[in-house]
Amino acid sequence: MSSYVGVLVSDQWLQSQFTQVELRSLKSKFVSIKNQNGKVTVADLPPVMAKLKAFSTMFTEEDIKGILAESYAGAGDEIDFEAFLRAYINLQGRATTKPGSAKNSSSFLKASTTTLLHTISESEKASYVAHINSYLGDDPFLKQFLPLDPTTNDLFDLAKDGVLLCKLINIAVPGTIDERAINTKRVINPWERNENHTLCLNSAKAIGCTVVNIGTQDLVEGRPHLILGLISQIIKIQLLADLNLKKTPQLVELVEDNSDVEELMGLAPEKVLLKWMNYHLKKAGYEKPVTNFSSDLKDGKAYTYLLNVLAPEHCNPATLDMKDPTERAKLVLDHAERMDCKRYLSPKDIVEGSANLNLAFVAQVFHQRSGLTTDSKKISFAEMITDDVQTSREERCFRLWINSLGIATYCNNVFEDVRNGWLLLEVLDKVSPGSVDWKQASKPPIKMPFRKVENCNQVIKIGKQLKFSLVNVAGNDFVQGNKKLILAFLWQLMRFNMLQLLKNLRSRSQGKEITDAGILKWANDKVKSTGRTSQMESFKDKSLSNGLFFLELLSSVEPRVVNWNLVTKGESGRSYKFIISLFFIVDLIDMVDEEKRLNATYIISVARKLGCSIFLLPEDIMEVNQKMILTLTASIMYWSLQQQVEEAESSPLPSPTNGHSTTSPDASPVPSPANGRSTTTRDASPIPSPANGYRTTTPDASLAPSPANGYSSTTPDASPAPSVSGEDEISSLSGDVSNLTIDDAASDTTMSSQVENADTPVV
Repeated sequence: MSSYVGVLVSDQWLQSQFTQVELRSLKSKFVSIKNQNGKVTVADLPPVMAKLKAFSTMFTEEDIKGILAESYAGAGDEIDFEAFLRAYINLQGRATTKPGSAKNSSSFLKASTTTLLHTISESEKASYVAHINSYLGDDPFLKQFLPLDPTTNDLFDLAKDGVLLCKLINIAVPGTIDERAINTKRVINPWERNENHTLCLNSAKAIGCTVVNIGTQDLVEGRPHLILGLISQIIKIQLLADLNLKKTPQLVELVEDNSDVEELMGLAPEKVLLKWMNYHLKKAGYEKPVTNFSSDLKDGKAYTYLLNVLAPEHCNPATLDMKDPTERAKLVLDHAERMDCKRYLSPKDIVEGSANLNLAFVAQVFHQRSGLTTDSKKISFAEMITDDVQTSREERCFRLWINSLGIATYCNNVFEDVRNGWLLLEVLDKVSPGSVDWKQASKPPIKMPFRKVENCNQVIKIGKQLKFSLVNVAGNDFVQGNKKLILAFLWQLMRFNMLQLLKNLRSRSQGKEITDAGILKWANDKVKSTGRTSQMESFKDKSLSNGLFFLELLSSVEPRVVNWNLVTKGESGRSYKFIISLFFIVDLIDMVDEEKRLNATYIISVARKLGCSIFLLPEDIMEVNQKMILTLTASIMYWSLQQQVEEAESSPLPSPTNGHSTTSPDASPVPSPANGRSTTTRDASPIPSPANGYRTTTPDASLAPSPANGYSSTTPDASPAPSVSGEDEISSLSGDVSNLTIDDAASDTTMSSQVENADTPVV
């Protein structure tokens, strides 16, 4: 069995200052500046470091030369990788203290994951441990380890095998992970542990967490600041899940005019929570608006007014008269306890202005007693303006994909956030670097409407340069919030990005092109190579609804990943000769639908466990959503080809027995400084992710499921079909992925302003 080894540094303190993703990136930079003698000198550093994103706006080359001169006698002094890292930390420290440098954000979802200053809050740790003990205390597997002691490092030790984080994600957004896919054993091997972490990180992205610069190795090592940061995001998503009109239509009461409802729909959940809080504070006579969850709440007065108006029966008149903020905070929390609110913070946290814990506390108060109207007319209006199911699912998919790219702007609502054009420009610059003319772009906040139109016009211009179908579409359509056109554009953008990743997988070209039909053929050939007979006629093939084809496809690229004992048939009752009653028919249909759902949920979790970053829902498979089926297939294809390409590059000589490379999937052209073994990225997504430092390991030999007994002794790459196996498959597809074209006929990406009259978006 192969195992993952990251970039190792002999100095443990130095190693602890960086995540594995950061170390890999910096190692790559260091290797790239070696001269012909394989050495790096002090003089080589300024040009490279001045171009790094962390320093590009802070230092010039001359500045960096001056800083390095303080530590090194001559510019010709040779430095090793550890010295390079120390120089980086030195510059980082200078940058954070330099006037005009950006201050750290306290925002949950956009919190930086840099490790150079990684102190953790003991109060936050204690609060999150209490949350975990409360919500997971009865979990069949975790109850043997709970309750956790907040004064120890039990939380970080338990998180090392990945089970806790996966379970916590399912508490935040139920059904995200099929728990059958989690490796739950008291002692798990490194391969299973990495699988759990890969599943965790891909699932965290799928619920909206920002996992920039977090890799599986960081979780394996139990890095407290990274684990605590991820847990805080997951808990926040759970607490804010109902702060939208779809889940809580009563929120419509927060706006005075119906025309403001769209603005409310576009607000981030934490902004909605602040709006809710200020709504009640205004009713209670509190004149100062609360604009944050930190300094504005330190004196406890806002809390006092809020709880008094929500639960006057528990009001303590002495609270406002209390002069000492700490004593007032104690009375506030006593009031909250009488309302049965969970105590996420202490009086000290209120006085010190802990933003994360204050937000969690206010969210808990909202859940316990929102104080909103039950006016049926207002609720009916709110329910009427919410999107249809299909539109909502597509918006969710594109929103999560955008947030996975690691761009500066966080997307809360696609339809509202794209209207000024800036978000789309950021996405375009990410998927097609250099395509955006930033000198012609206006950054939010944008007050002048024509500036928004200018941004969106540039979006349309770039889209046409990328060969998108944009018939009769203008920038003003996006400014006006045309949902169907926005969804159509984003689908083409996501699809372009997906194909670009496949194209960049191999630089070798044989003059071929790849289309949707090429992806379809690859999937069918891959399944056929294992001796199975399932085939996919198109991405709209209704037979895909039972999920069996995708389970066979996943099994063909990595046999160990599918447990066939958990798979249901998901078929109609054709074997039944008699239908004795209408009720039996209904029960049979319900049973088949449930089997299909179980398979679809399992497929998504298995794909994420393998390393695919995907954002579809079980319903997309059950209903055979053409676009989501294409992204799922392409993601699996990307992962499979990536492993074979890495094997071929590491060991070009095939095995004499079966023509396959004998190298482990972990092999890579860049050796680890510790043992020379490679590190590979297993983020097998057609969608780029800022956290594509995910690492999983796959044994060279694995148990492949067989129709007869469930398992047979087969290597992952073994195939009876030579035309699509091993080097032949890489050869046949490497040319395909080098010159990509979009098959408009297959994907229906035609986009026009007349789409308004269509029943569904034409994409």
